[in-house]
Amino acid sequence: MKITVMTADEQIITLDIDRDEAVENVKALLEVESGVALQQQQLLYNGKEMRNHEKLSSLGVVDGDLIMMVSNSVPLLRSSRNDDLRVNPDGSAVNPAAFQQQLRSDSNFMAQIFQNDPELAQAISGNDLNKFQEILRQRHQQREVLRRREEEELALLHADPFDVEAQKKIEAAIRQKGIDENWAAALEHNPEGFARVVMLYVDMEVNGVPLKAFVDSGAQSTIISKDCAERCGLLRLLDQRYRGIAHGVGQTEILGRIHVAPIKIGNVFYPCTFTVLDSPNMEFLFGLDMLRKHQCIIDLKDNVLRVGGGEVSVPFLAEKDIPARYLDEEKYSKQPSSGTPDALGTKDNKDAPTGSGSSGAVGGTPNQGSDFEAKIAKLVELGFDRNSVIQALKLFNGNEDQAAGFLFGG
Repeated sequence: MKITVMTADEQIITLDIDRDEAVENVKALLEVESGVALQQQQLLYNGKEMRNHEKLSSLGVVDGDLIMMVSNSVPLLRSSRNDDLRVNPDGSAVNPAAFQQQLRSDSNFMAQIFQNDPELAQAISGNDLNKFQEILRQRHQQREVLRRREEEELALLHADPFDVEAQKKIEAAIRQKGIDENWAAALEHNPEGFARVVMLYVDMEVNGVPLKAFVDSGAQSTIISKDCAERCGLLRLLDQRYRGIAHGVGQTEILGRIHVAPIKIGNVFYPCTFTVLDSPNMEFLFGLDMLRKHQCIIDLKDNVLRVGGGEVSVPFLAEKDIPARYLDEEKYSKQPSSGTPDALGTKDNKDAPTGSGSSGAVGGTPNQGSDFEAKIAKLVELGFDRNSVIQALKLFNGNEDQAAGFLFGG
């Protein structure tokens, strides 16, 4: 097969070579063609260094492919005779402006580098010389690490097979090679895996106030912060009987609950229930309770949130449309992760809803815990009086279905 090699000084060399040839033999041929010593050559294929012991076929090189050749001791244009194009020992350019301009003028090199190393290509094309110098240093360090690793691997090949320490190093080297190959495969076939994943936000209005709502199907209830509730004019509706502690990644105090308030999604208004947290790190989270209630569909194919079974569709916001401070809230997204205050955490005696009997009891009988309170809340939401619900649950030993049947029949 034929491969094309581009050198740092823009020389083009075509080699007719067997696909199972070792990289070291390719360098030997290039030494004859280019005059660059084999030890000083560094061959790059798809942005990855080709090691001497590897074969072209194992690296995926096929007929007609392009390979870059640079010096192993200095990056890119170190071989240039122009003093302005020299590089420092750490890999940075002596004259970064001239060095950058020289690279820009080489259209073939730029086309290759945009494909194999977009970060370096952007630094070359940009106007930030400090960033350009930093990238050059990073690439130099990466090459040095690869070179030292290759030297260590060669040394291990000649190590005493009965040396326990040498065998441990060989095992570590084999494991690291597998990791590197897995990384390279992911970079080639699944580059999206290295990108930052932006959480799902949509534009909503809460009681007439525009907000960026964080859509989180992993949170049981819809959460609003105290400050946000105050800004939306809802704090006056706070029911402090539902105070408690929200347990998740850490814990946050639950200040209470706002039973119903209007939210606007698209051009349609919907009723919404909020759990109010004393959390400065999160403003408004649209949780699973309201997602279920309003039959929402998280459509990642069309990148929209569909509400009401599809009657309204609102797009998820792009990263540029999300305030930077909101992006920091992702690490707190698992804190408010449940439906009712009791389900979020345990309630202290002082937090028991008023009118429920003694502090540790409901209606004078022992409190059956958060599950009992959750049943009360569900039945109260159906329109029944709280005291009637408690009596019905007591009558049927906490059986929610039997209590509901009794209440409906009454």
